Amino acid sequence: MKINTIELIVSAVRESQYPTDNLKEFLLVGRSNVGKSSFINSIINRKNFARTSATPGKTQTLNFYKINNEFYLVDAPGYGFAKVRASLKQKFGLIMENYLKSRSNLEKVFLLIDFRRKPTEDDIMMYNYLKYYNIPVTIICTKIDKVSKNNHEKNKNIIKRELNINDDSIILFSSITKAGREETYNEIGKYLN
Repeated sequence: MKINTIELIVSAVRESQYPTDNLKEFLLVGRSNVGKSSFINSIINRKNFARTSATPGKTQTLNFYKINNEFYLVDAPGYGFAKVRASLKQKFGLIMENYLKSRSNLEKVFLLIDFRRKPTEDDIMMYNYLKYYNIPVTIICTKIDKVSKNNHEKNKNIIKRELNINDDSIILFSSITKAGREETYNEIGKYLN
């Protein structure tokens, strides 16, 4: 897949602000600081298009990135950051729930999990929520370059066990080495043709 154009169309907090052109959408979810911005920048092959922040929990809207005028990558607020006050966490939850229940053009969710750590309770809850509503999901294990190759299989098995994964695909991803980028393109491509 060649990325020719990318544009941030809207940062939305409610359904009335979502794009209305009915292009297919791929949602990115994960805890704060899991590397969603780095993932986006790697996928679109740009350095700093999606802003990475030193402060986790900075994204507070659904950001709709239009790719090649063909589909959207939708960046969701990160979850699980302790310093975010309870009222904001509740607001994030409502934004997510409204989006997930209302978008008929949502094709797949990419759930990003830090490969160095066991999935958090929030990761498990998000995965179970997606499965409950029969939303297709692919697990993207980020930061694999920070784990020695000898431990890749072990860490992958921990994630599979914790999430109770049987058939969902898992992609090992690094924004540094670009590992997993082609597999991600392939996943998106399955829904575009």
